[in-house]
Amino acid sequence: MKTVPDSVALDRHEVASERADGASRVGSDHRPIRVCFPFVGDDLGGSHVSAAKLVANLDRSCVKPVVVLQHADGPVAAFLKREGLDYVHLSLPELLSATAPMTAMRGYVLQTLPRIRRFLRDGRFDIVHTNDGRTHVNWGLAARLAGTKLVWHHRGDPDAWGANHLAPVLAHQMATVSRFSRPSRPVLPLKDRLHVVHSPFDHPPVVPDREAAKAALLLELGLPQQTRILGYFGGLIERKRPLLFVDVIHRFRERHPDIPVVGCLFGVCAPDGRHVEDEIRDRAARLGIGEAIRLMGYRTPVEPFMAATDVLLVTAMGEPFGRTLIEAMFLRTPVVATDHGGNREAIRDGANGYLVEPENADAFVEPVAALLRDPGTAERITGAAREEALRRYGTAGHVDQIMTLYGRALRRADLSAAERRAAGRPT
Repeated sequence: MKTVPDSVALDRHEVASERADGASRVGSDHRPIRVCFPFVGDDLGGSHVSAAKLVANLDRSCVKPVVVLQHADGPVAAFLKREGLDYVHLSLPELLSATAPMTAMRGYVLQTLPRIRRFLRDGRFDIVHTNDGRTHVNWGLAARLAGTKLVWHHRGDPDAWGANHLAPVLAHQMATVSRFSRPSRPVLPLKDRLHVVHSPFDHPPVVPDREAAKAALLLELGLPQQTRILGYFGGLIERKRPLLFVDVIHRFRERHPDIPVVGCLFGVCAPDGRHVEDEIRDRAARLGIGEAIRLMGYRTPVEPFMAATDVLLVTAMGEPFGRTLIEAMFLRTPVVATDHGGNREAIRDGANGYLVEPENADAFVEPVAALLRDPGTAERITGAAREEALRRYGTAGHVDQIMTLYGRALRRADLSAAERRAAGRPT
């Protein structure tokens, strides 16, 4: 990790050396571009995982990625260290909120904006690649003022203010993780600047032994081996509806008392949402199922716990394109998800999973029962899901699409996958 002092962004000699080295290796017209990946760093979610996979797999003969964190002691920093990825620490005095950007405008304009602009200019970055609401709002304008191209990677709500009001004005290229998450009412037409790019997923070389993984988890939980595990994977935030997950467990136990189930929530609260865990416990206690709801926290690697899960329940509303849904498909864990958001772009109801009415706990019950009672149905569903996931989702294709966006932003055709293949360079 490198901490950036107030007066200097990046070592100019280091930048010049990298550029000279790049030019000698790939020619003056094809030197590696410098791409900045900024994050606040105080919470960890799917956007950070996806961005880290992109950073790790970018061809270093084409791209020099630099991850920048405001919080060097937060969960994103810890995650990057586990992944073996370097980052730069840049302290910023005041940030705009993604939901209420005007509340800190004076401090941002007078202090934060000039600091980010100076950092980008001193670092001679070609592209700023933003990946979440706060970095979009805080780094987008600075990128423009620094003369740096902006690639805005939208992973959220199609009605988000920034995606509809700022991105159309500031972004040179915009990627969305699904058709659902495309801006609903952009103030300016995005036209050929807007592209759907599904998140990157590593194909697991080996599916964990599901029986062994489940036995280990049930041992940890202190539950009988015949207990069936229903799983929730993701942040404990309102949009993902963790309380609805609790309601589903309650309804299932009422209607199928002969099938012992436990509901395991794998995930943590947002920094400003610590009360959600208490709400989950209170809801479970009021429904009389406190012993059947377990808060598991954040677990990594996630694969053994996902493989231990009999059915993944995706209760979220407005999910742009959830990582856990695709990860479950790879691992042969059957999925029952709300028929909303990006879920319907991955799940074909009755073919590779089940889609159910949103906000309706009862709607989950019978699809879950069918999967638990009929191994043949579960095998058919999960086999189709894994085959489709292997065919449609991967890291290499994601990198190719992002490199093409970089090329379009910089008007450099040599960065596209086709041109790199023709030049004999990795894609």
